[in-house]
Amino acid sequence: MTRTAASTRPRIHPAWWVAAVAFLALLGAAGFRAAPGALMVPLHEEFGWSMSTMSLSVGINLLLYGLVAPFAAALMDRFGMRQIIAGALTLVALGAGGSTLMTASWQLHIFWGVLIGTGTGSMALVLAATVANRWFVARRGLVMGVLTAGSATGQLIFLPPVAALAEDVGWRPASLVIAVAALAVAPIAWLVMRDHPHDRGVLPFGADPQTWVPPAEVTGGAMGRAIDGLRFAARHKAFWALALAFAICGATTNGLIGIHFIPSAHDHGMSQTTAAGLLALVGIFDIVGTIASGWLTDVFDPRWLLVAYYFFRGVGLLVLPLLLSDAVHPSMLLFIIVYGLDWVATVPPTAALCREIFGEQGTIVFGWVFAAHQIGAALAAFGAGVIRDTFGAYTWAWWGGAMLCVIASVLSFAVRREPVLEPESERVAVG
Repeated sequence: MTRTAASTRPRIHPAWWVAAVAFLALLGAAGFRAAPGALMVPLHEEFGWSMSTMSLSVGINLLLYGLVAPFAAALMDRFGMRQIIAGALTLVALGAGGSTLMTASWQLHIFWGVLIGTGTGSMALVLAATVANRWFVARRGLVMGVLTAGSATGQLIFLPPVAALAEDVGWRPASLVIAVAALAVAPIAWLVMRDHPHDRGVLPFGADPQTWVPPAEVTGGAMGRAIDGLRFAARHKAFWALALAFAICGATTNGLIGIHFIPSAHDHGMSQTTAAGLLALVGIFDIVGTIASGWLTDVFDPRWLLVAYYFFRGVGLLVLPLLLSDAVHPSMLLFIIVYGLDWVATVPPTAALCREIFGEQGTIVFGWVFAAHQIGAALAAFGAGVIRDTFGAYTWAWWGGAMLCVIASVLSFAVRREPVLEPESERVAVG
C-alpha cells in the first residue's frame, strides 16, 4: 500500500476510543453493583443476616454511589478522568475482594457499602455525561445512551455467572470474579483516557472548526465547585422536578428490581439462577432501549420521552405481583422486555435537559440529579427489605413503586426547558 493511500484512509476520531474505554470502565464498575441481589440469599443462609440488615448495606452502597457523583465530576475536571477512573476501579476491587473475609454484618456495610459505593460512584453516569459533553458535539445523545448501556452490559455479563457461582460454588468465588474484572479495566483506562480533545490535538467529534470555541479552563477546588453547582441549581424549579423524578427512577430500578427481584422470585419458588437470568434479559433489552432513547433524545422533546418511560414502568410494577411464580411464563417475559427497554432509558433525556437548561454547569448539575437518583434507590432498597421482613412478601413495595412512577410522569411534564443563567460573579466554567 502506498503512503498516499494510507494517509487518505479515514481515521477513527479519538473521541470514539475514549467513549469505548469509558464503556469498559462503566461495565467494570457495574458488575458488583448488580451482584448483591444474587448474593443476599447465600449470605442469609451462611450468616443468618436478615434482609433488612443486608438491604442497609446495599442502601449505603447506592447512597454513596449517588452522593459521590457530583464531587467526582468536579474531581475529573480538576485532576483528570483517567486518575479518577483508575482509583475508582481499584476501590471496587478492594471492596469485592475484601468482602470474602467478612465474618460480621458491620463488615458488609464497609465492603459492600462504603468501598464499592464510593468506587462505583466515582464513575457512574457522571463519567458518561462528562465524556459525551467534552468529546462530542454531534451524536451526543446517542453516545450518552451507549455509555449508559454499559451499566446494563455489566449486569448482563456478570449477573448470571455470579448467581451460578454463588449457588453452585459459593459467594466468595463470585465476589473474586468481580474484583478481577474491575482490576483488569483499570490499566486500559489509564493508557487510553484523556481529559479533552485538545490533548489528542483534535476538536470534539462533530465540532465546526470555524465556530468551535474551547471551554474555559477549570479553576477552584473540586469541593467548592460541586457545592456551587448545587447552590446554583437549587434556585430553579426545573432542578427539583428533574431531581425528584430521577429519585423515583432510582427507587424503581436499582432500589427495587435490581436488588429485590431475585429474593422476591425466590420467595415464589424460582431458583436464584433462573431469576438472575431474567435480570440478565433486562440487561439485554436495556442496551437496546437506552441506545434507542439516546437517538430519540436527539430528535424529540426529552420531557415527553420521560413521561412515557415512567408511565410504562409504573404499569409493569403494578402487575408484577401477579406474574411472579416458580416458573417463567410468557407474561413474565413480556414484563422483562418492557422493563428492560425502560430500565435506564430515562438517562439520556434527563442528561440532555440538564445540559439544555443549565448550560456549562450541566454536568455537575446532572451529578446532583444523579445523587437524587441514588438517594431514591437507597431508600427503596432498605424500605423494600423492611416491607419483606414485616409482611413476608414484597407486594406493597411493587405497588408503592407504581404509584411513584405516576408522580415522576407528572414532574417530567412540568419541567420548563428555558435555559437559566448564572450571575457573572458566581459563574464557574465546566469543561
